[in-house]
Amino acid sequence: MKSLDHKHLAQLDHNHVWHPFTPQSRWTSQDPLIVDHAEGCWLVDTNGNRYLDAVSSLWVNVHGHRQPDIDQAIRDQLEKVAHSTMLGLSNVPATLLAAKLVEIAPAGLTRVFYSDNGSTAVEIALKMAFQYWQLTGHPNKTEFIALKDAYHGDTIGSVSLGGISLFHRIFHPLLFDVHRIANPYWYRCAQAPQPDACRDQCLGQLSELLDRRASHIAALVIEPLVQGAAGMIVQPEGFLHGVEHLCRKHDVLLICDEVATGFGRTGTLFASEQEHVHPDLMALAKGITGGYLPVAATLTSEAIYQAFAGTDPSKHTFFHGHTYTGNPLGCAAAIANIDVFQRDRVIDAVVDKAAHLASLLDQRIAPLAHCGQIRQKGLMVGIELVADTKTKQPFAPSQYTGYRVCQAARKHHVILRPLGDVIVLMPPLGIRTDELDHLVHTTEASIKEITQ
Repeated sequence: MKSLDHKHLAQLDHNHVWHPFTPQSRWTSQDPLIVDHAEGCWLVDTNGNRYLDAVSSLWVNVHGHRQPDIDQAIRDQLEKVAHSTMLGLSNVPATLLAAKLVEIAPAGLTRVFYSDNGSTAVEIALKMAFQYWQLTGHPNKTEFIALKDAYHGDTIGSVSLGGISLFHRIFHPLLFDVHRIANPYWYRCAQAPQPDACRDQCLGQLSELLDRRASHIAALVIEPLVQGAAGMIVQPEGFLHGVEHLCRKHDVLLICDEVATGFGRTGTLFASEQEHVHPDLMALAKGITGGYLPVAATLTSEAIYQAFAGTDPSKHTFFHGHTYTGNPLGCAAAIANIDVFQRDRVIDAVVDKAAHLASLLDQRIAPLAHCGQIRQKGLMVGIELVADTKTKQPFAPSQYTGYRVCQAARKHHVILRPLGDVIVLMPPLGIRTDELDHLVHTTEASIKEITQ
């Protein structure tokens, strides 16, 4: 491809590209940052400027860009076959990856259904749960439970689970109803503003709902330990385990959406490990390929799979699939990604880095005049900025405080992206400690610049 200068690329972008979750009027009035190449935790734009990728290219990059083993795995696979359908065929990388995923997943998950992004991985789990109950003689179990402020993706089923009005209200006429329980966001819980009390109140609400409706409920869907797009809301210890206990008690399937929390982000390979939770279905995407290629997977228990193993094709077939399901290039990247985790003991390093980051946040960010709360689990961090820390009064939405802080960080060559007025830090797991130092220093300076 002929090399083009930045000005010409910017004009082409403004003329033709529609960017996701981006106000287009604001975008087209700015000089865009266009990435040309990357190395490690750094992105390089078409003007030659280097930026620390502090959001892992939207929470997907794991070991850093251009990780040699993953690069080579893709090259090797490209010499064999780039893609072949999984409808009526299989391929070597998809087969080997499925076995690896079952080996590393929470016990009880034995089957792997591929797709290509987190939204569809969750959508598939919903459809599997629904059909499972139809096949096993429980036709009334057609309803779902999700948490307040949930985010599970942008397909219609996943949006129906979503509880963030800003993202989903326009599509309300297209959606199906779900039961919504309170999330343990204790920082803003007026009735129970302490972690344990808020946890118990939320679990009590779930228990009451299940007492009334369990015979009609197919599954509960949850992001384990951390609600990402809700603002990095970290669940109090014991909440996830309590949810599982209630689901088991009432014969309701548990779907864990580990799209964001999976592959080491929380300090264990999967977040559900930390409370010894064993979901019936688990959705994976984002970090599954190390952040290289769009692969997703929905893992299920053997009991769910066997319900579909009957002899009537019209009844027992799961009628769902994607053109690029089990793509060999993506699956080869995912295998290499898992190999790097195991060979380099990545999780051990994440635990150490998370402790270093926690210390930095406590020293540099917590004392700031407008830091309301820091929420951290592993290398997932949300810094909630407020106008008044005593009353927890938020900034006016018209001030765009979080957005302006992240724009200020760009001047220091750090890429951040806010969730409202929550500043998200979610760097690649391969980030060095000196890069963490730079990240926190820049975040501190940017918050001060905008709020003082």
